[in-house]
Amino acid sequence: MTELQTEPHVQQSPRWPSSGRHILAQWDDASVVVYQAYRPSIGHYAAAHGHFGGPDFSFDRMSWIKPGFLWMMYRSGWARKPGQEVVLAIRLRREVFDGYLSRAVPSSYWPEQWPSREAWRDAVRSSDVRLQWDPDHAPDGTPVARRAIQLGLRADALRGFDGSALLGVEDVTALVHEQREQVGTAALVTPAERVYPIDDPMTRARLRLNAAE
Repeated sequence: MTELQTEPHVQQSPRWPSSGRHILAQWDDASVVVYQAYRPSIGHYAAAHGHFGGPDFSFDRMSWIKPGFLWMMYRSGWARKPGQEVVLAIRLRREVFDGYLSRAVPSSYWPEQWPSREAWRDAVRSSDVRLQWDPDHAPDGTPVARRAIQLGLRADALRGFDGSALLGVEDVTALVHEQREQVGTAALVTPAERVYPIDDPMTRARLRLNAAE
C-alpha cells in the first residue's frame, strides 16, 4: 500500500472550496483514502492484518467512513476521545468508493429526490450506504462554511472491509499525535487532499454536490 501523502496545511487549504458540498479526499486512479477511528483492539487488528475482523469488530453494525482528514480529527478529538484512540487511513478501491456514492441514501429527507417521506424511509431501510453532510472544521475545531461528507456502511457495503474492498489499512495515529501539537501553527502538516471528481450527473444530483469553484 502507498503510504499517506502529506502537505503543509497552510499550502493546501487555500486551494480547497470555501463553501458548499464537496468531497475532499486523497485519491489516485486506483484508490481513495478514507478515515476511521477505533479503540485499540479494533484499530491494531485492522492495521496488522490489512482488513477488519477480530473479536471486537462487528460486520452487523453500521460503520461510518470519512474521506476528509480534518473532519475525522474533529469527530475523534485528534484521537483523544474514548474509543477513538487509533486513527486508520483506509485505502479503498476507487470503484468501490464510487459504488458507495452511486447508491447512498441521505440520512434526512430531501423532497426533490423522494416523492414522499415514506418513499425515503423505504429507501433508507433497503440501502446499505447512508449519506450525511456536516459542517467541515478547521484544525482547531472551528466550523467552516464548507460541508464534509461521511458515509455509513452496513450489510453488503461493509462486508467488503473483510479485505475485498481494500487496498490497505495504515495506522496513522502517530501522525495525528505529532500534528495535534502543531494545530494553530504554520508547521501543521495534514494529508494532501483535493476535490474528488464525480462526472456522472445522476450521482452528482443524488449527492447534492456543488460545482467546483
